[in-house]
Amino acid sequence: MINRILIRIKVIQIIYSYSLNAQKGLPVAEKELLFSLEKTYELYNLLLSLMVSITEMQDRKLDSAKHKLLPTKEDLNPNTKFTDNQFTAQLAKNKQLNNFISEKKLSWNNYPDLIKDLLEKITSSEIYTEYMDSNDNSYDADREFWRKTFKLIIAEDPELLDTLEDVSVYWNDDIDIVSTFVLKTIKRFDKNSGENQELLPMFKSEDDKQFASDLLNRAILHQEEFEEMIRIQAKNWEFDRIALMDLLVMQTALAELTDFPTIPINVTLNEYIEIAKHYSTTKSGTFINGILDGIISMLKKEKKLLKS
Repeated sequence: MINRILIRIKVIQIIYSYSLNAQKGLPVAEKELLFSLEKTYELYNLLLSLMVSITEMQDRKLDSAKHKLLPTKEDLNPNTKFTDNQFTAQLAKNKQLNNFISEKKLSWNNYPDLIKDLLEKITSSEIYTEYMDSNDNSYDADREFWRKTFKLIIAEDPELLDTLEDVSVYWNDDIDIVSTFVLKTIKRFDKNSGENQELLPMFKSEDDKQFASDLLNRAILHQEEFEEMIRIQAKNWEFDRIALMDLLVMQTALAELTDFPTIPINVTLNEYIEIAKHYSTTKSGTFINGILDGIISMLKKEKKLLKS
């Protein structure tokens, strides 16, 4: 699940923290990186369980309406298509999700107001109205309803985003990326898999986990070497005035360029330029592109960079 885009971002964040307190040492930085990635996987599972929690609240709401002092005909005979949704019923029984949620002690129980607010937004939406009025009672229709609901309502909800950022500082920059993994998971669900439906693994492969560790180590251990490359190339700039985040982005990019021969140069450049645009200044992308281009040319002339 955790892809290399997210790994690059996490590595830069850890290096930023390390640069402010280098005394904590590289082993501590490595532990923080792994912990940060683990928190991202927790967020993935928590967002999956959110759909179950919303469904359960609606079920309790319908049951409570039946026991009112003067229940209406609609209260006694509600449309239960939403609460009977086959996708969320399967998700609620998913062994992998339930084991993870239980092991990590994750829960939405402390956020009833948020669940209630999301439920109201969903039930007042056109997506909900169209779904409830449809005669299509298939599993595919049920799954598609939640795919649309998650994408257009849940993932865009400002209260949810604020809550998640308050719960963990590690989630501040993860929500958009993790939401795409949740949507991918919804599409992958198969009715025939039942409670054994596989969720996305934390890492797609051991190579990605190793990539995270190696990139962090390379960037930190060769910091002075990379800074000297940048200093030479940025001769028309006052080095001390280069934004710290720009410096760290270039430092990490150089670690990848010089130590990961299977990753094409243009892929590395494009990824770090995009990161700079998002996490630094509006002009950072152009500046970093120019500096790295110059360093790449220099390394190629010195035959220290043989990939294309």
